[in-house]
Amino acid sequence: MPQPGTFEPRKGDEIVVAGKFVHTGTPVVLWMDPGGYDAYRVERRFSPYDKSDWEHSIAEERSLRSPARYGTRLSHLTPEEIEQVRGGGWDLALLQRTVDQFVIHFDVCGVSRQCFNVLQDHRDLSVHFMLDIDGTIYQTLDLKEKAPHATIANSRSVGIEIANLGSYGKEEANPLDKWYKHDTNGQTTITIPASLGYGGVRTKGFVGHPARPELIHGNIQGRDLEQYDFTPQQYAALVRLTATLCTVLPKIQCKYPTDAAGKLITKKLPDEELQNYQGVLGHYHIQTNKVDPGPAFDWDYVIGNARRLMAEAKQ
Repeated sequence: MPQPGTFEPRKGDEIVVAGKFVHTGTPVVLWMDPGGYDAYRVERRFSPYDKSDWEHSIAEERSLRSPARYGTRLSHLTPEEIEQVRGGGWDLALLQRTVDQFVIHFDVCGVSRQCFNVLQDHRDLSVHFMLDIDGTIYQTLDLKEKAPHATIANSRSVGIEIANLGSYGKEEANPLDKWYKHDTNGQTTITIPASLGYGGVRTKGFVGHPARPELIHGNIQGRDLEQYDFTPQQYAALVRLTATLCTVLPKIQCKYPTDAAGKLITKKLPDEELQNYQGVLGHYHIQTNKVDPGPAFDWDYVIGNARRLMAEAKQ
């Protein structure tokens, strides 16, 4: 046995799955780390500290309904298993049997700090992961917890909010001009508004650029939308996280929803198909009123490269 008082070193790339540290190969900040975002907390994160407790929170923010922004995954558990897990007693095998979807969102906040502000302080919601513009992944809850991020998929899924302003119709008012600037060389740069300061981005001096500089156009849920792409750093981190989740939780198959011709489905899945689907999917595959992660999201890049990493790990 190790000597008493010996520290267990970490690499800084671990996620937590049913109490176990799992390597991803990309930077991860946990809720227990300095600078992390903790969805287990009852108090609001960004209000004045002396008014952040639950009593002040429900008086000042009427949309909050419960001090807990997470719950217990109950679907398909026996009464005996519910008694086991209600106190936190998940083992990995039971979680592997329960979780079979990885849901991709854009946060419409631009940076992860603002995303957590909205979820924790104003929306009574949570999500397991947030992915900032510099590629830093923040984990806010152990994956054993049910995070309310995707309605009927909550009990069976892991969710991630990717920092991105989202997608809009051509005639729809949007904040894109405030966040994206173009230079004479054709490069597009993310410019965080002064009201958000440096935005909480962990990489000092980080300057972000969409993976493709132009607006990306596409049709989601029958709507013609335009959106700026995610950053290369976000794609690189998401590839590694996707490969990790599909390995550790193998019911999450490394695929996205496709039609009979093998093309990406860009609308909500029919109820029976959604019920039977196991894999990676967008928020819009679950709900008709959602369009995230939008037309810019490069499904082939993420899934193709995640599959490559998984294949390399088996060699």
